[in-house]
Amino acid sequence: MASSLKNHFLIAMPSLNDTFFYHSVVYLCEHDDKGAMGLIINRPTQISVDELLTHINIDSSAAQNKHIPILFGGPVDKSQGMVLHDSDYNWDASLKIADSLYLTTSTDILKQIGHGIGPENRLIALGYAGWDAGQLEQEISDNSWLTVESDHSIIFNTPAHERWQAAAALLGVDITLLSSIAGHA
Repeated sequence: MASSLKNHFLIAMPSLNDTFFYHSVVYLCEHDDKGAMGLIINRPTQISVDELLTHINIDSSAAQNKHIPILFGGPVDKSQGMVLHDSDYNWDASLKIADSLYLTTSTDILKQIGHGIGPENRLIALGYAGWDAGQLEQEISDNSWLTVESDHSIIFNTPAHERWQAAAALLGVDITLLSSIAGHA
Protein backbone atom coordinates (compact mmCIF):
# COMPACT_ATOMS: atom_id res chain seq x y z
CA MET A 1 0.00 0.00 0.00
CA ALA A 2 1.48 3.33 -1.08
CA SER A 3 -0.10 5.61 1.53
CA SER A 4 -2.91 5.67 4.03
CA LEU A 5 -6.16 7.50 3.36
CA LYS A 6 -6.90 7.76 7.08
CA ASN A 7 -8.42 11.19 7.86
CA HIS A 8 -9.57 11.56 4.24
CA PHE A 9 -12.97 11.79 2.60
CA LEU A 10 -14.16 9.24 0.09
CA ILE A 11 -16.53 11.03 -2.24
CA ALA A 12 -18.84 8.79 -4.24
CA MET A 13 -18.65 9.36 -7.97
CA PRO A 14 -22.01 10.05 -9.64
CA SER A 15 -21.75 6.64 -11.33
CA LEU A 16 -21.67 4.79 -7.98
CA ASN A 17 -25.23 3.46 -7.78
CA ASP A 18 -24.77 1.27 -4.70
CA THR A 19 -27.78 1.54 -2.39
CA PHE A 20 -25.67 2.46 0.62
CA PHE A 21 -23.11 4.73 -1.02
CA TYR A 22 -24.98 6.69 -3.71
CA HIS A 23 -23.83 10.36 -3.43
CA SER A 24 -22.17 9.60 -0.11
CA VAL A 25 -19.20 11.08 1.70
CA VAL A 26 -17.28 8.66 3.91
CA TYR A 27 -14.85 9.89 6.54
CA LEU A 28 -12.07 7.30 6.76
CA CYS A 29 -11.18 6.53 10.38
CA GLU A 30 -8.73 3.74 9.53
CA HIS A 31 -6.90 2.64 6.40
CA ASP A 32 -3.94 0.29 6.26
CA ASP A 33 -2.81 -2.87 4.50
CA LYS A 34 -5.52 -4.86 6.33
CA GLY A 35 -8.41 -2.76 5.00
CA ALA A 36 -10.35 0.39 5.76
CA MET A 37 -13.13 1.60 8.04
CA GLY A 38 -15.12 4.81 7.89
CA LEU A 39 -18.39 6.58 8.59
CA ILE A 40 -20.83 7.90 6.03
CA ILE A 41 -21.26 11.51 7.17
CA ASN A 42 -24.10 12.68 4.97
CA ARG A 43 -26.94 10.21 5.59
CA PRO A 44 -29.17 11.47 8.41
CA THR A 45 -31.79 9.02 9.64
CA GLN A 46 -35.26 9.72 10.98
CA ILE A 47 -33.97 8.91 14.50
CA SER A 48 -33.04 11.84 16.74
CA VAL A 49 -30.29 11.78 19.34
CA ASP A 50 -33.01 12.05 21.99
CA GLU A 51 -34.83 8.97 20.64
CA LEU A 52 -31.62 6.93 20.51
CA LEU A 53 -30.64 7.86 24.06
CA THR A 54 -34.12 7.06 25.36
CA HIS A 55 -34.03 3.70 23.53
CA ILE A 56 -30.78 2.72 25.27
CA ASN A 57 -31.98 4.02 28.66
CA ILE A 58 -29.77 7.10 28.84
CA ASP A 59 -31.31 10.26 30.27
CA SER A 60 -31.64 12.97 27.64
CA SER A 61 -32.43 16.27 29.27
CA ALA A 62 -30.71 18.48 26.66
CA ALA A 63 -33.33 20.12 24.44
CA GLN A 64 -31.08 20.23 21.36
CA ASN A 65 -31.00 16.41 21.26
CA LYS A 66 -34.59 16.36 19.99
CA HIS A 67 -33.59 18.05 16.72
CA ILE A 68 -30.25 16.43 15.88
CA PRO A 69 -30.49 13.32 13.70
CA ILE A 70 -28.45 10.17 14.07
CA LEU A 71 -26.48 9.35 10.92
CA PHE A 72 -26.48 6.09 9.01
CA GLY A 73 -22.75 5.40 9.30
CA GLY A 74 -22.71 2.40 6.98
CA PRO A 75 -24.05 -1.07 6.36
CA VAL A 76 -21.73 -2.94 8.76
CA ASP A 77 -22.96 -3.58 12.33
CA LYS A 78 -25.86 -1.12 12.10
CA SER A 79 -26.55 -1.41 15.83
CA GLN A 80 -23.06 -0.15 16.76
CA GLY A 81 -23.09 3.48 17.80
CA MET A 82 -20.08 5.68 17.17
CA VAL A 83 -19.38 9.31 17.98
CA LEU A 84 -17.00 11.29 15.79
CA HIS A 85 -15.93 14.36 17.77
CA ASP A 86 -13.26 16.97 18.39
CA SER A 87 -12.88 16.77 22.17
CA ASP A 88 -9.89 14.95 23.64
CA TYR A 89 -11.64 14.23 26.95
CA ASN A 90 -10.64 10.80 28.24
CA TRP A 91 -13.67 8.70 27.26
CA ASP A 92 -13.62 4.95 27.99
CA ALA A 93 -13.18 3.87 24.34
CA SER A 94 -11.72 6.61 22.16
CA LEU A 95 -9.40 6.39 19.19
CA LYS A 96 -7.44 9.44 18.10
CA ILE A 97 -7.78 9.66 14.33
CA ALA A 98 -6.08 12.99 13.63
CA ASP A 99 -5.19 16.21 15.41
CA SER A 100 -8.31 17.12 17.40
CA LEU A 101 -10.49 14.38 15.87
CA TYR A 102 -11.56 11.26 17.75
CA LEU A 103 -13.89 8.29 17.42
CA THR A 104 -15.57 7.05 20.59
CA THR A 105 -17.71 3.92 20.95
CA SER A 106 -18.42 3.86 24.69
CA THR A 107 -21.67 4.94 26.34
CA ASP A 108 -19.98 7.39 28.73
CA ILE A 109 -19.85 9.98 25.95
CA LEU A 110 -23.55 9.43 25.22
CA LYS A 111 -24.40 10.09 28.88
CA GLN A 112 -22.57 13.41 28.66
CA ILE A 113 -24.35 14.26 25.39
CA GLY A 114 -27.68 13.40 27.05
CA HIS A 115 -27.03 16.11 29.62
CA GLY A 116 -25.80 18.60 27.02
CA ILE A 117 -22.21 18.58 28.25
CA GLY A 118 -20.51 16.32 25.71
CA PRO A 119 -18.23 17.53 22.93
CA GLU A 120 -19.59 20.57 21.12
CA ASN A 121 -18.66 19.27 17.67
CA ARG A 122 -19.87 15.73 17.15
CA LEU A 123 -21.66 13.36 14.82
CA ILE A 124 -23.38 10.24 16.11
CA ALA A 125 -23.70 7.36 13.69
CA LEU A 126 -25.11 3.85 13.73
CA GLY A 127 -23.11 1.37 11.70
CA TYR A 128 -19.98 1.88 9.66
CA ALA A 129 -18.48 1.18 6.25
CA GLY A 130 -15.72 -1.38 5.94
CA TRP A 131 -13.41 -2.71 3.24
CA ASP A 132 -11.16 -5.77 3.24
CA ALA A 133 -7.48 -5.55 2.28
CA GLY A 134 -7.17 -4.15 -1.24
CA GLN A 135 -10.92 -3.74 -1.74
CA LEU A 136 -11.02 0.05 -1.34
CA GLU A 137 -7.96 0.48 -3.54
CA GLN A 138 -9.71 -1.53 -6.27
CA GLU A 139 -12.88 0.57 -5.96
CA ILE A 140 -10.80 3.75 -6.28
CA SER A 141 -9.06 2.28 -9.34
CA ASP A 142 -12.50 1.43 -10.77
CA ASN A 143 -13.42 5.14 -10.54
CA SER A 144 -16.02 4.68 -7.77
CA TRP A 145 -14.49 7.24 -5.40
CA LEU A 146 -12.65 10.53 -5.31
CA THR A 147 -10.39 11.09 -2.32
CA VAL A 148 -9.35 14.26 -0.54
CA GLU A 149 -7.96 15.15 2.87
CA SER A 150 -10.84 15.77 5.26
CA ASP A 151 -12.00 19.17 6.43
CA HIS A 152 -13.45 19.55 9.93
CA SER A 153 -15.77 22.35 8.86
CA ILE A 154 -17.46 20.02 6.37
CA ILE A 155 -17.82 17.33 9.02
CA PHE A 156 -19.23 19.56 11.75
CA ASN A 157 -20.48 22.80 10.20
CA THR A 158 -21.86 21.90 6.77
CA PRO A 159 -25.45 20.60 6.58
CA ALA A 160 -25.53 16.88 5.74
CA HIS A 161 -27.30 17.39 2.41
CA GLU A 162 -24.47 19.74 1.26
CA ARG A 163 -21.48 17.60 2.29
CA TRP A 164 -21.17 15.62 -0.98
CA GLN A 165 -20.77 18.74 -3.10
CA ALA A 166 -18.70 20.55 -0.44
CA ALA A 167 -16.23 17.66 -0.15
CA ALA A 168 -15.80 17.51 -3.94
CA ALA A 169 -15.29 21.29 -4.01
CA LEU A 170 -12.13 20.73 -1.91
CA LEU A 171 -10.70 19.24 -5.12
CA GLY A 172 -11.98 22.13 -7.22
CA VAL A 173 -14.67 19.88 -8.70
CA ASP A 174 -18.37 20.55 -9.20
CA ILE A 175 -19.38 16.93 -8.79
CA THR A 176 -22.83 17.54 -10.27
CA LEU A 177 -21.14 18.25 -13.62
CA LEU A 178 -19.18 14.97 -13.73
CA SER A 179 -20.37 12.30 -16.11
CA SER A 180 -21.67 9.07 -14.67
CA ILE A 181 -19.79 7.22 -17.42
CA ALA A 182 -16.23 6.23 -16.50
CA GLY A 183 -13.35 5.54 -18.81
CA HIS A 184 -9.66 4.76 -18.55
CA ALA A 185 -6.99 6.05 -20.91
